[in-house]
Amino acid sequence: MNRRAFLKAASAAAAWAAWGSPARAQARKRPPNIVFFLVDDMGWQDTSEPFWREPTDLNRRYRTPNMHRLAGRGVKFTQAYACSVCSPTRVSLMTGFNAARHRVTNWTLRKDRCQDAPHPRLRMPEWNCNGLCPQGGLPRSVHATPLPEFLRRAGYRTIHVGKAHWGALGTTGADPRNLGFDVNIGGHAAGGPGSYLGKQDFSAAWRKGDRIWDVPDLDKYHGQDVFLTEALTREAKRAFADAVAQDKPFYLYMSHYAVHVPFAPDERFVQAYRRAGLDQTESMYAALVEGMDKSLGDIMDHLQALGVADNTIVLFMSDNGGLSAHGRGGKPHTHNRPLSSGKGSAREGGIRVPMLAYWPGVTRAGSTCDELVMIEDYFPTILELAGVRDARQVGGEIDGVSFVPLLRGGKGPADRALVWHYPNVWGPQGPGIGPYSAIRQGDWKYIYYHDGPREELFNLADDISETRNLADQKPEIRSRLALLLREYLLRVKAQMPVDKKSNTPVSLPGT
Repeated sequence: MNRRAFLKAASAAAAWAAWGSPARAQARKRPPNIVFFLVDDMGWQDTSEPFWREPTDLNRRYRTPNMHRLAGRGVKFTQAYACSVCSPTRVSLMTGFNAARHRVTNWTLRKDRCQDAPHPRLRMPEWNCNGLCPQGGLPRSVHATPLPEFLRRAGYRTIHVGKAHWGALGTTGADPRNLGFDVNIGGHAAGGPGSYLGKQDFSAAWRKGDRIWDVPDLDKYHGQDVFLTEALTREAKRAFADAVAQDKPFYLYMSHYAVHVPFAPDERFVQAYRRAGLDQTESMYAALVEGMDKSLGDIMDHLQALGVADNTIVLFMSDNGGLSAHGRGGKPHTHNRPLSSGKGSAREGGIRVPMLAYWPGVTRAGSTCDELVMIEDYFPTILELAGVRDARQVGGEIDGVSFVPLLRGGKGPADRALVWHYPNVWGPQGPGIGPYSAIRQGDWKYIYYHDGPREELFNLADDISETRNLADQKPEIRSRLALLLREYLLRVKAQMPVDKKSNTPVSLPGT
């Protein structure tokens, strides 16, 4: 190694060491910057950082060195959960409400139009297909004060980059600037990109698709050989550098479109996966994952370069499980093994997601947390991290529980139960596909399918792949969880599908 390379490497090592050094007392007097790095449709196993008790073949397939870096500095959550599709997760993040309470239970797109696939026996309820509305008054929407609005009131520069997907086209919630963000780059009503390629202007026009999917605000990259993940990363770096120059704490919501369909080859990475023997679709997907990971590393490097890394909290999560084939034919691009099923499912493959957190000087380097965490927990957590103590949500009640104690190495609430509610039909078929309601407490998970109804009960400690339905063998546990789920659904006035023949709502679990 020559002298210049040696000095560069030594400088980088010193910068990373500063993330864990004690020389931060003065910086901690300032409100911390917060980066929430959210990935779209990334499965629990779609990373070289193992989240199970041992590395798997899928962990060996992918290359995510910057997830390793983040996990090595902070804490890895092995049992973190989101909703099974995107908009419900994103609205829960912004409100602290469970999906059963906010009723944006499926993905949104066009005003007053539901995205449910047809069901032969059930009619879906009139869920809030218009999404999140901060002012209220919009039919079929949830009225709430969004998370970034609380942060902005507290003096934060609030930055949104990437996918939004909180409100239907033509509604207030479609534009992140109406939801408390000072800056919006690339966010609008759609939940996927028209294209990942700058040469295609990030537009669906190249595949004769609906232009509603075209990614906005990136005209400067049109016609260029640049991948969408990279373009968004560059814009994010500029945006939080501006906040640092203004001497303001910032909240960066780095919400990637990756790794959502439609795929395109990221030529920076895809050839290596082809040479490894993956097919075209799997290669493009693996390259998307690696490009996302590069973005994470670029953002962390830029925090160091700006001198704010020692006062910046970095949170990482996916919005739902990985998209698998679900019997639609063809080979899936992601498999989620050892988890069962994938996106849209109540099974673990649809809801268990990778999660990492680093709080300089607080999280123990390289630690692991096995406590249960749910997406709505981010709302009270981020507000607590920012020192916001007067954030009263519309209606006065939230479902999220702050995981700040877990970041400090403590424990969560004893016997906490997590709830999922999806009275909708996503489309693809497969294990655990809705409509359904589900609950997990301890090692036990109970799923109540609205079509039937029928029940499943799994012990996840013994059967993470959910191959043995114990509903008949363990009636007392099944009944206890069913009643607990029923009580919660009644308390939040959860909607249920309607039986087309009798024109009556499906009965609640535990009836």
